Amino acid sequence: MNKMKNLGSLFIVSLMSGAITLGAYRFIENRKNESDSIITTSPNYNKAVSYNGAENIDFTTGAEKAIHSVVHVKNVSVRTFTDPWASFFYGGGTQQQEQIGTGSGVIVSEDGYIVTNNHVIQDANELEVTLNNNKAYKAKLIGTDSKMDIALLKIDADEKLPFIVFGNSDNIKVGEWVLAVGNPYQLNSTVTAGIISAKARNLDKASIQSFIQTDAAVNPGNSGGALVNTNGELIGINTMISSPTGSYAGYSFAVPSNITKKIIEDLMKFGNVQRGILGVEGGELNAEAAKKYGIKQTEGFYVNKVNKNSGAEKVGIVKGDVILKLDDTKIASSAEMATVINTKRPNDIVKVTLLRDGKNLALNVPLTKKELIAYEFNGIEFEELDANDKKRFNLKSGIKIKQVTNADYKEYAEDLKGSIVTQVDNMRAVDMESVSAYLAKKETTEKTRYQIIAKNGQMYRIFL
Repeated sequence: MNKMKNLGSLFIVSLMSGAITLGAYRFIENRKNESDSIITTSPNYNKAVSYNGAENIDFTTGAEKAIHSVVHVKNVSVRTFTDPWASFFYGGGTQQQEQIGTGSGVIVSEDGYIVTNNHVIQDANELEVTLNNNKAYKAKLIGTDSKMDIALLKIDADEKLPFIVFGNSDNIKVGEWVLAVGNPYQLNSTVTAGIISAKARNLDKASIQSFIQTDAAVNPGNSGGALVNTNGELIGINTMISSPTGSYAGYSFAVPSNITKKIIEDLMKFGNVQRGILGVEGGELNAEAAKKYGIKQTEGFYVNKVNKNSGAEKVGIVKGDVILKLDDTKIASSAEMATVINTKRPNDIVKVTLLRDGKNLALNVPLTKKELIAYEFNGIEFEELDANDKKRFNLKSGIKIKQVTNADYKEYAEDLKGSIVTQVDNMRAVDMESVSAYLAKKETTEKTRYQIIAKNGQMYRIFL
């Protein structure tokens, strides 16, 4: 009891909060061998794209190729709520109400695999897909990746379906013309045109996502639709917009096709997404960061910490190294790091080119399964939640305090051990990857506010 009283003096009861993202996606072809998925890619997949003046661009070819593979997705869910007046006067008062959500999707194989956004199908009791020719089919959910907002569906059609061909999203260039294709509200396919405004955009504090930014108009109902080049090849899944009103206001974002393809393959082969991590924490360099770290280099990723038992530690990457390239991709931001890492799996080898003491060094780093890495910050070691923890506390996300080694918190160490962290400062604690990326940017002397659920089920906020 004394322990809990002491712990209570450190904690402040608070409320939890959450967040929703939007997303989009598409891809894959399945053939004779059910264990092997065959991904249909363009013959131009590894070729650079040539550019002409806008007056010479023919949008009709790309639109014609894409519109027949983009579908309408209807999500039917049931919401249970309590009417307090009915409960007071008549007893009971619990009612169920059917809700319908809509979005778009992309056919990625002739036998009916369809990519859409996770938020389009979330909490669905029933899914229905309507093709561009107005035929409708019940859909089965194969798997999801909530972090990247991707979902894979399957329909059993009575015909071979028109499917999209994957392009190489690594080869796209800023200024390239693109088309956004959706199927909102069963209006059949709608097409808008724009250019690629930026690559490797990150929209969260954790810097683990990487989007293609375009100025092609994308409105509600187009989530999950296709972003294609002028050849009609898929280069992204339209996922979200940046808008003060909820409607298109000049910026839209898509998950790159190379990342989408890898997610789909994982869902089909393993049933979940296989993520590997490099095992480094830090942040992107600029003039201000370079001054802070006392270095001249203003581009690249500065390694502030190396995770224990990671591939980075095993090959000798150390604090102070500056990562310049991953494989053949130049690294100038955390999002560019994510672009490369998110297309790979645990045990894949990544060639890391880094700067150390004024000299370039190339190391081959095996990626580590993220679940095997524990993360420590300021004398507090964290680990992923397991299925039992999620079930016990009725949680979908969060991380667990594995142990406390900081002597300043010795008095509370046993009470903190095993507690569930649901929020770090103002960021929801989705998983270890996002939390570690966020904390890596903070000084160890800086206090951090944690929202936790203690082992007794009580919720607190503490500053450590």
